[in-house]
Amino acid sequence: MMNRAAIAAAEVILEVYRRPVVAMEKADGSPVTEADQRAETIILEYLAETGLPVLAEESVAAGRIPELGARYFVVDPLDGTKEFLKRNGEFTVNIAYCEDGHPVSGVVLAPATGEIYWGGPDGAFAGRLAGDAIEGVAPLQVAEAEHPLRIVASRSHGHAALAELCDTLEVAEDVSVGSSLKFCLLAKGDAQLYPRFTPTSEWDTAAGQAVLQAAGGVVLGMDGLPLTCGHRDDKFLNAWFVAAASQKLALRALAEMLRFVDA
Repeated sequence: MMNRAAIAAAEVILEVYRRPVVAMEKADGSPVTEADQRAETIILEYLAETGLPVLAEESVAAGRIPELGARYFVVDPLDGTKEFLKRNGEFTVNIAYCEDGHPVSGVVLAPATGEIYWGGPDGAFAGRLAGDAIEGVAPLQVAEAEHPLRIVASRSHGHAALAELCDTLEVAEDVSVGSSLKFCLLAKGDAQLYPRFTPTSEWDTAAGQAVLQAAGGVVLGMDGLPLTCGHRDDKFLNAWFVAAASQKLALRALAEMLRFVDA
């Protein structure tokens, strides 16, 4: 269901991507395009079959916030709108299914490349779109080796504390990539750590978190517990978090990040 919804949304996104795009500005100053809006409409149509509530980015921006209950979906129809406008291909469709605030399964699809990642209780997988089908399906597994450590972030464009964190953890290489593809790089073993020092929304992280967890990784908030969704009082915003290939590495990075909070 989620994969089919993501594939349908990707088709619409690519249709818009192939022609000149006009961006509008939302109330929070972030950009939104025709692709965001049309993709969300399609995803909502697919998920309506389940009868479950959907927490979706553009709906929330328009003031349409459902009562979530114990089971619901979290959707970002076009994660990385700025990347979409730059035409660098690093944007994704994110759909997650949550139970009691915890992402249980999710799909992350990169329309420009056709890469698709999904995960849940049965494991994590990656493939590539071939029309409406998925080819080359392979299981995903994190790479837990901590040395040499590869981090998904940019020393030069990240938070001021990032360079110091990289030095402390003896990071060998940093890899910069947009949108939820950061989680997918960890899930397929191309990197081991993704520390986030700037705000994100729950629809930015839920699907990628589900994929990474299914591949054996973790995503922890600043309290050391798995990141959760459905926090209406916080306007569905995440504080700092760390995604990692293992609990041990996540807690080690988190301890260093907490030093910057207390400083």
